[in-house]
Amino acid sequence: MKAYNIEVLPQSVSEEGPRGGGWCFGLPPGIVEEQWPLDANTGYPLQHGFTLLLPAEYRGFGPDIVALSFFGSAHDEDEGRVGEIAALVADADAKEPSDSDLYPFWMSERLSHPRLYRIADFLGRSHAVILLTEAEFNAPFCQPPRLRPNKYRDRIRRPEWLARGAAAVYLDDQTENYGLLQMLGDTDRADLFYNRALDVTPRAEDPNAGIAPRDEWAAAETGYQAFYYWEGDEVEEENYREHAWAADHLPDHIGGSMRPAQNIPDISPYYIEFEEYLGGFNFGGGNAWLDLQTMSFDWAQ
Repeated sequence: MKAYNIEVLPQSVSEEGPRGGGWCFGLPPGIVEEQWPLDANTGYPLQHGFTLLLPAEYRGFGPDIVALSFFGSAHDEDEGRVGEIAALVADADAKEPSDSDLYPFWMSERLSHPRLYRIADFLGRSHAVILLTEAEFNAPFCQPPRLRPNKYRDRIRRPEWLARGAAAVYLDDQTENYGLLQMLGDTDRADLFYNRALDVTPRAEDPNAGIAPRDEWAAAETGYQAFYYWEGDEVEEENYREHAWAADHLPDHIGGSMRPAQNIPDISPYYIEFEEYLGGFNFGGGNAWLDLQTMSFDWAQ
């Protein structure tokens, strides 16, 4: 069992070229327009964050599933909620509505991808995961659904990423983050197709690979080791140290040692921890995690 770093590369993945470890931003592969998951609160298409090729140890969904696409609420999401849409999406047994403006949302749920997982975070914001076969991972990219006037959805401001692309919108707020700008490259001409390639490589050493992360006071439950320690066991700022084995650990990763913005959640060893820039989300400056065993998701700032 190994843990894996996820590195954002300063290059794109083309529709015709090799897919590598996946990509962030841009468009998802292997689905059709009708299968693009909609925001359960607003009816707008969810923002594609990343498509990731999973290492063999983390493919617990069956031998045919090799990757996933993660979708989330837009970085500039209007925090409104359209009750009629939310109620329709939440009711798996809902009858076909007679209202023609509600029909598209009812039909979208019935045409959804067979391996779609809908997830809500602690604020009730909408997110989704689609599990992909190898053929789907290598399939053509899908553009978001075309939007026609709708009296329910149009109560909410349209997310800007649908016009300019997720990377361009996210970087509007990152003009002084030079390290991030250098990593993501020139987004002056960014659009819906703009993406950044991901490289997935095993960590040289991570004693927590295959172990469920736990906070210090509960680490004995699983044998999890914190990546840091206190010199002389004195909990003072000047005594904070990090273990040598954590030196190559990137903030975006699959399994192994976790660096959450707050306390460690109750999570399995099979998880992805990622930062806001892995797709351009708003986690209040914190980071997020997706449990691949329970298909649960949350974030902290």
